[in-house]
Amino acid sequence: MTPAPGLIALGAVGYLNARPLVYGLDRSPRFSLRFDVPARCADHLHAGTIDVGLIPSIEYLRGDYRVVPELAISSRGPVASVALFARRPVSDLRSIALDTSSRTSVALVRVLCARVWHIQPGFEGLAPDLDDMLSRADAALVIGDSALLQPTTRPQRVEKLEKIDLGEVWTRATGLPFVWAFWAGRPGVLQSADVRALQEARDRGVEHADEIAAAYLGPSSEHVALGARYLRDNIQYLLGEDERSGLELFYRYAGEVGAVTGTRGLRFY
Repeated sequence: MTPAPGLIALGAVGYLNARPLVYGLDRSPRFSLRFDVPARCADHLHAGTIDVGLIPSIEYLRGDYRVVPELAISSRGPVASVALFARRPVSDLRSIALDTSSRTSVALVRVLCARVWHIQPGFEGLAPDLDDMLSRADAALVIGDSALLQPTTRPQRVEKLEKIDLGEVWTRATGLPFVWAFWAGRPGVLQSADVRALQEARDRGVEHADEIAAAYLGPSSEHVALGARYLRDNIQYLLGEDERSGLELFYRYAGEVGAVTGTRGLRFY
C-alpha cells in the first residue's frame, strides 16, 4: 500500500503488544499506518518503503537510523510473548527451531544459549508453526500472540511442554530490562511535533489497555482478560536509562555470538 503524498509512512507490528503504541494513529492526518510481523517491518524500513518502523531492536544496527525517544516495547522480567517451548530440559537441548518473524528474539536465543545455559544446539529458522517446529527440533522459539496464547499441553502430541520465558531469563541473568522493539526511521523524516504525537499515542494507548485487549482478542473473555493483564503487567512502553543499558548490553553480547557484525550507540530524533 502506497501512502498518500505528504504523509509519514509508519510500519507497525501487528501483534497485541504494539497496539498501545499506535492508538488513534489510524485517524491521524499526519501518518499512514500498515501492519506486518516484526521482521517485515524492518525489511520495509531497510528498503525505504516506509519512513519509520516499529522494528526489532537488533535491526537498528543494520542501517543509518534515528530512534524516537522514550518509546519502546520492553519488559522487566517475564514478557509472556517471547518463549521457548521445550520438550526436554534446557540443558539437554540439542536443536532449536527459530521463529523467523523476529530477528531480535533469534539473536537473544543465541545469546542465552552461550552466556546463560552454556549449550551449543543446532538452529533452524522456520515458520511459526509449533507442531511442525517440534517435529524437527527439541525446542521452538515462538513470539507474539502465538506465544502468549499457546497452551503448554499439546493434544496433538499428548505431552507437556516447558514454556521458558526469554524476558524472565534475561532479567534474571542481567538485572536489566529487555528492549524488544522501538520506533526508528531515516534521519530528518520526523519533526518534534511528530515525535510528540507518537509519544501521546502511547500515553493514550496505555490508558486504554483493557479496551485494546477487548477489541483485539474478543469475543473470548478468557483471552481478553489474559491480554489485558499482559498489556498492564508484562509489557512496558519505555526507553529510559535502564532500558538503554539493557539494550547496549544485548548489542554487545549479540556481537560476541556473531548475531551482528558491529554495534553503535543510539541516535535520536
